[in-house]
Amino acid sequence: MMKEMKDLLCRLIETPSVSGSEEKTAELLKAYLNAQPGVLAERMGNNVIARKATYDPGLSTVLLCSHHDTVMPAAGYTRDPFAPVLEKDAQGRTCLYGLGSNDAGGAVVSMIQAFCELEKLPFNLLLIIAAGEETSDPDGIVQVLPGYTGISCAIVGEPTGLQAAVGEKGLLVLDGYTEGRSSHAARNEGINALYAAVDDIAVLRNFHFEKESEVMGPVHLQVTQIEAGVQHNIIPDSCHYVVDVRTTDAYTNSGIVELLGTAVSGRLVPRNLSHKASLTPLDHPLRDAVRETGAGTYVSPTSSDWMRLPCPAIKLGPGDSHRSHTPDEFIYLSELQQGVAIYKKVLRLLKL
Repeated sequence: MMKEMKDLLCRLIETPSVSGSEEKTAELLKAYLNAQPGVLAERMGNNVIARKATYDPGLSTVLLCSHHDTVMPAAGYTRDPFAPVLEKDAQGRTCLYGLGSNDAGGAVVSMIQAFCELEKLPFNLLLIIAAGEETSDPDGIVQVLPGYTGISCAIVGEPTGLQAAVGEKGLLVLDGYTEGRSSHAARNEGINALYAAVDDIAVLRNFHFEKESEVMGPVHLQVTQIEAGVQHNIIPDSCHYVVDVRTTDAYTNSGIVELLGTAVSGRLVPRNLSHKASLTPLDHPLRDAVRETGAGTYVSPTSSDWMRLPCPAIKLGPGDSHRSHTPDEFIYLSELQQGVAIYKKVLRLLKL
């Protein structure tokens, strides 16, 4: 089992699959899955979908989903990001280095192994290894889901340290705009759009959200980008900045846009209102199954394809989120086996 998972993960690492360019890893995964006994796999774009030959339309369906796209290699890599390398760390643990090893290659290979091994469950398993997760690509999992109705719940494969995320903050990205009037910078004329943006950013930085989620805590807001001006001696007549908001179940995304929009003088335009906060109900069978495994639970500050799912879910998998998107990304080989074990435990204990 370990050799097959390690070999598959190495092949994924050495096959570049930056978001939008996942064709080769999609074909690799499809071929691998179709080579497994009793598994039927197909592609929809660069998304890979697999079911068992024993799939029974009369049963409930549990979705297992992860993603095979990666971010661009981070600055600061000291290794070839596309060359899988095995090394021992100071504690003697075997690390597999390479882009996507942790996010989310480890979850992908562990989830595939669990999917292939599990038999005679009282529900169907549907496996989707999606494209475009890192960039919220409309050709990712949202392209696939309309063709598969009746999904009862899902496990989202991401690096969670083998703890189950039972909540996940949503993501709201806002484009901020201020306008002014250009003139020569040497003259005390014109209206500086950059100054107007700075004033609005100060308002946003100090904005207090009155409601706080009992489970997810407060809404978090950061201004992350700004651009204005064409050269040093012209007062800018427009300014654009970007706001990253991590939302909770205390507010709707549209409600947050309305609150912030009335607080600033310029315009705030949401890029997408559908990336909502997610929370698994306390009495859901997924929570019960996780509880029986003894795995810890937490609320994840990072987003995933969970926010695009139409059903209750948990986020669970091998690896550590702190290693994601970092130079010299890696995963411990032992985590892959642990990932298979926790997926199988949860699914065997799940009572729908």
